[in-house]
Amino acid sequence: MEENKKEDDKEFEPQYPAQLYIKRPNPTALLSPLYDSTFKGIFTQETEDSNLALQSFISAVLGRTVKYVILKPNEPPKDAPNQKGMSYDITVEFDNGELSDIEIQAWKEDYDYAVRAEIQASRLLNNNAKKGDNWDSPKVYQISILNFHYRKDDNKILSWYTMKNESGQGLSDRQNIIFIDLRTIRKKLGTPIEELTPVEKWGLFFSYVDNDQYADYISELVRSEKGIMAAENTVKYMSEADDNWFVQNSRFIAERDKNTQIHNAEKRGHAEGLQQGLEQGAQQKAEEAAINLLKMGKLSPEEIAQAQGLTLEKVQELKEKINHEPA
Repeated sequence: MEENKKEDDKEFEPQYPAQLYIKRPNPTALLSPLYDSTFKGIFTQETEDSNLALQSFISAVLGRTVKYVILKPNEPPKDAPNQKGMSYDITVEFDNGELSDIEIQAWKEDYDYAVRAEIQASRLLNNNAKKGDNWDSPKVYQISILNFHYRKDDNKILSWYTMKNESGQGLSDRQNIIFIDLRTIRKKLGTPIEELTPVEKWGLFFSYVDNDQYADYISELVRSEKGIMAAENTVKYMSEADDNWFVQNSRFIAERDKNTQIHNAEKRGHAEGLQQGLEQGAQQKAEEAAINLLKMGKLSPEEIAQAQGLTLEKVQELKEKINHEPA
C-alpha cells in the first residue's frame, strides 16, 4: 500500500465526478457517499442492511452500542410563521428517546457552518423537549461528516462540542454537536485495518468505496465491520440504477450553483437578502430536477422528495402540474 495520501481539498473528488455522469459509467462503477443522495440512501432504505449500517455508524460515532434506531421526519415543525424553515439530512431516534441529525457536507460553504449546526441542534432539542414541569428532554446529537477542515487550527478526526463555561464546566450536555473530518481521516489511508478506529473505518469507506485504485484495501476494511459491509451492499445495489447517477448529478449541480451564488453575491457586496436568494435558487433547482425525475417515471414521489430535499407535498404538486400539461 502506498504512503498515506497527501491532498488538497480542491484535488480530492470521487472517482466518478457527478458532473460528468448521468448514467452508470461502467458495470462495476459505484456511487460516492460524498454526495448526499447516496449518503442518505445508505442509511434510509427499508432494508436490514440499511438499518444495520445506521446502527453501526451511530455506535461508532457515539462510542457506545446503539441497538435500536428509527427514522424520523426530516423537517422539524416551525414554532412561529416567520421562523426559518429547515430540513435535516437524516433524523434518527434511539431506543432511549435521544435524537440525532446526521449530515454530509461534501463542499466547504462560505458561511460559518458552526452557526448552521448550532441552529439545527437547538431545533432538534426544542422538538425533543417533553411537556411537563421537570424540563425533561433526552439528549440530541447533530453529527456532521465534513469533507473539509472546519477549523485550520484544529484538524481532529472527531470534534465534540457541548455547552461549557470559562472553567470547562458543562451544563446538562443535552445539546451535542459532532464534526467528523474526512480530510484528516484520509491521512490514515494504508494504515493496517486492525489499527483503525470505527470512525476512521467509516471515513475511509465514505471517501474511497468508489475508487478502484484502493479496492483491495477497502475490501479488507469492509470485511472487518458488518455495518460497513451492509453499507457497501446498499451502495452496490443503488449503483445499478442509472436513475441514481442522474440524481447524484442533479444534486451536484444544485450544490455548485448555490455556492456560485454565494461567491457572486459576496463579491458584489450584496449581503442583504443573500440567504433568501440562495434558498429560492436551490428550491428552483430542486424542483426542476424533481420534474425531470417525475417525467422519467422510474422513481416514486417519496424517493424523489428524499433525493432532492423537497417535501412529499411539493413533489405531489409538481406531479399534478405535469399531469395537467397539454399533450
